[in-house]
Amino acid sequence: MAEMELTELQQQIIRFYHHNTFVEHLHIDIVPEAGGDVHLELRADEFHMNLYGIVHGGVLMTMADTAMGAACLVCNKKVVTVSLSMDFMHSVPLTTRVIARGSVLHDGRHTMACECELLSAEGKLFAKAHGTFYVLGFFTEE
Repeated sequence: MAEMELTELQQQIIRFYHHNTFVEHLHIDIVPEAGGDVHLELRADEFHMNLYGIVHGGVLMTMADTAMGAACLVCNKKVVTVSLSMDFMHSVPLTTRVIARGSVLHDGRHTMACECELLSAEGKLFAKAHGTFYVLGFFTEE
């Protein structure tokens, strides 16, 4: 497969999240997509498990929050989370690759509304999140 040419914005988003120590600590990868979007991926390891042997809900909430924040960055907006909710449909077992895809529902001047699906590589829906974000300003100067 040919290597994809990253946009400048995608490169900046990847660098931005490499400076986020919590995202790095959880081993969450920022993956660029054709067309300029990004998504997150995580390989479920012992480190991510709760006492029941499934991925801790807080790990999935972090992925969703970050994926929605990244979707806002793609819109060139720096944001902080105002509210976040998640519905969990299926547990995530050890070694599963989790993919988080955030999307913007409302791109306002002061607030943004987003949603995120957390899926397996095969498309099984583990959880769905909704969030509201406050816009701090532009991510990059145009």
